[in-house]
Amino acid sequence: MNLDKAVFRIAGIIILISVLLAAVHTKYWLILTAFVAVNMLQATYTAFCPSAKVFKLFGIKPGRIFD
Repeated sequence: MNLDKAVFRIAGIIILISVLLAAVHTKYWLILTAFVAVNMLQATYTAFCPSAKVFKLFGIKPGRIFD
């Protein structure tokens, strides 16, 4: 697995969990969904992603996006 796949997988997992929690608990969990979406959007402009930095510390090899 490369860094790109890891970043998108963790973002997808967080989004799915927050939507599920919003459906069964409270709508305020959608704030987490919005936070992940904004982070993904800003990463496309700045090429800075906090989760990519963390995954690099664990030794995951970079893909083509987060070199």
